[in-house]
Amino acid sequence: MLFLCAAGLGVRPVGAQARASFGLGVGTVRDTGGTTFSSGSFSPTLHFGSPTVSADVSGSFASLPGGVWSSQGRGDLWLASRPIRDGWRIGVEGILAGMSWTDGGWTAAAHGIGELLWSRPRWGFGVGAGPSAGWIANDASTTAFHTRARAWWRPAGDAARADWQLTIEPTRLPEGWFTDAAAQVTLTRGPAIASVWAAARLSRVSASTAAGSAFLRFFVSPSIALEVGGGSYLKDPYQGLPRAAFLTLGVRLHTTPAAPIASPKGPQWSPLVPDPRGDSLVVQFRFESVRSVAIAGDWNQWQPAPLRSLGADLWEGTLALKRGLYHFNLLVDGNDWVVPNGVAAVPDGLGGMVGVLLVP
Repeated sequence: MLFLCAAGLGVRPVGAQARASFGLGVGTVRDTGGTTFSSGSFSPTLHFGSPTVSADVSGSFASLPGGVWSSQGRGDLWLASRPIRDGWRIGVEGILAGMSWTDGGWTAAAHGIGELLWSRPRWGFGVGAGPSAGWIANDASTTAFHTRARAWWRPAGDAARADWQLTIEPTRLPEGWFTDAAAQVTLTRGPAIASVWAAARLSRVSASTAAGSAFLRFFVSPSIALEVGGGSYLKDPYQGLPRAAFLTLGVRLHTTPAAPIASPKGPQWSPLVPDPRGDSLVVQFRFESVRSVAIAGDWNQWQPAPLRSLGADLWEGTLALKRGLYHFNLLVDGNDWVVPNGVAAVPDGLGGMVGVLLVP
């Protein structure tokens, strides 16, 4: 359904990538009431990403004490316009989530937000607002007015990629205001991806609380990852889920390589490989009917460097890079960030995609 919505809005992804995965794991949960239980689960996920569209669908099925099973699902669709002027864009996000239990209980929540965005390759911010609602079986529904301000930043550096994000979300429930403030950093180095998240809830209608968690994913091959996570999360005011602490351990199988890492059999993707020319490296790209093309990557702090036109819709650039793996994007006509067709792309952590460049 999420993909049909994107198609209906006329979205034309450039450099898009889709991937799916399936996880198996075990975990332990302890809620604020002192109840502790362990569970086994399996969880499929599907992701689609491009510079203007990001869609995620995930689910999980878990065994609970007393022979009860729970199922949980979430769909998240994010759409953004092409840059309107000087990096400004308009974004729209919709989220649907729900849980059900085999003993008859169920909950659901829906969130929508419109957002004004400004971004550069290494940082940006957004402000927006929209409605939220929640439903619980045999209980009254909940509605809220939800606002959000967020900023993201990616420092320069090749050894380990860091993605920082700060979010502040003031929300108006019928009984009063509360504000969630959260910070997250994701570090990617080789086959390992580590994420640390911390949040605080300031409320006028209930006690203020805090939570935090850490998550580690390690790719033992391009398609198999080991995962471990632990920490706590805040109470969900829409589905009535209590604040709890958790610990999880699992393995996830990816239908396509989810990280550009090497394997004993060689690379499992098709990166851009520049041609050597003396002491330099040359890249060429073909675009029809464009006025300018520039290249930006993690080797030059994502500052666009103009390419020269060779005529016949061919654009060329010269690079001075050491052996290694890099990420890049092309800026076309000063507005559109593009991953060239036929070049492997990976998610940039901000809802878009970046191309992969390999210097052997």
